[in-house]
Amino acid sequence: MTSPLIGLTFINAIVFGVQGNVMRVIGEGSILNSFLAGSAAGAVQTLVCAPMELAKTRMQLMGMGQKVKTRKQKDVKNSLDCLLKIYRKEGLRGCCRGMYLTLWRETPAFGVYFATYDIICQVLSPKDPNEHIGMLPLMFAGGMSGIASWMSTYPIDVIKSRIQADGAGGKNMYKGTLDCFVRSYQAEGWTVYTRGLNSTLIRAFPVNAATFTVVTLFLREMRPSQPVDATLSKPHLES
Repeated sequence: MTSPLIGLTFINAIVFGVQGNVMRVIGEGSILNSFLAGSAAGAVQTLVCAPMELAKTRMQLMGMGQKVKTRKQKDVKNSLDCLLKIYRKEGLRGCCRGMYLTLWRETPAFGVYFATYDIICQVLSPKDPNEHIGMLPLMFAGGMSGIASWMSTYPIDVIKSRIQADGAGGKNMYKGTLDCFVRSYQAEGWTVYTRGLNSTLIRAFPVNAATFTVVTLFLREMRPSQPVDATLSKPHLES
């Protein structure tokens, strides 16, 4: 559990850091700019996210279909140890399995993520520009942003997860992404691309509500003399 938490913290630092710096360059006040800055952040963090998710997927599948006596031989200590074992067996290409699918998922997803947050915050902001937006609206905006983000690219995540899981038992089922897409549809129909969506959305709301609220409140404390932000973009733009 420790490794995923550390990795998630690192990823969030990359995402909000890149988003803030891109917003400084392209400017605030536009939903399109929020989308572009978020997309840039999603693309950059893919370099960390993809290997982490590969390791998580492989570790979750480890030992499935094996006898209890043989499972210990396959155990790994942590995510890094898992990636090292993948590298020894499959090389660098194996460690990058699902990388471009993660890029396809994360780039538009984080664009939607930040754009949705800005839109909701603008709608719910007090009329007085010097008044803070309340914590409950912040949490609602963050939670809905997470839901919108996942809904926008979830089918890609399904294929990405299957590609990363492929070969965990020593044998590859799919020839590539297109083959995985076609064979999944042939075997299970269109509903395969929404499998697990409900549980993902249930988890996404509280996680992203907490994430955005903590980040926004932290930025407020770091810049107490500045006008209150109606959106997350504004605190990033002030130096």
